[in-house]
Amino acid sequence: MNDFGMSGDDLEQMYQEVILEASKHPHGRESFAPDAAFEQSGEAVANITVRASHEYCTPGESHQFNPTCGDEATIHVEVSDDEPYTIKRLVWDGHGCSISQASLSVMVDLVDGKTVDEAMDLEQTFHKLMESRGAGLDDDALDDKLGDAVVFQGVSKYPMRIKCALLGWEGLKDSIAKALAAKN
Repeated sequence: MNDFGMSGDDLEQMYQEVILEASKHPHGRESFAPDAAFEQSGEAVANITVRASHEYCTPGESHQFNPTCGDEATIHVEVSDDEPYTIKRLVWDGHGCSISQASLSVMVDLVDGKTVDEAMDLEQTFHKLMESRGAGLDDDALDDKLGDAVVFQGVSKYPMRIKCALLGWEGLKDSIAKALAAKN
């Protein structure tokens, strides 16, 4: 049994189910710009989502790119006007490996509707999980707080894949900072 009260096989099966389901049917994914037809090599290419590059991001928006494997995501956060600031809306658009897409989806499920402080606490806890190198977290309360995100413990064993799992979380932190800065 591991820290989660599961055998290694049970955690591995949960990992596969969560990663596959969340990457196939991601939560919070939304195109920010209408699909457009572009011409490439003389042929029209339809339904390409236009993604904002970092310098064109609006307040509350962050563009993230992982050059290691090509994962890319733009995260958009809307924060309430009153304190304690609450995440009113969290959406993203992008492409990449199943780990990055699943992590973004799980992040939306965990963070949407939370206060900014709660969201930042979850972001730090997820970072700790990714730094654990597969050992998990020492505190059972932290494990419980992460919900389905605990399955990314398996990803933390592979340094090259950690960036994939953290892509959206880095964007969340940056988006929240930009949204709050725009309020001041």
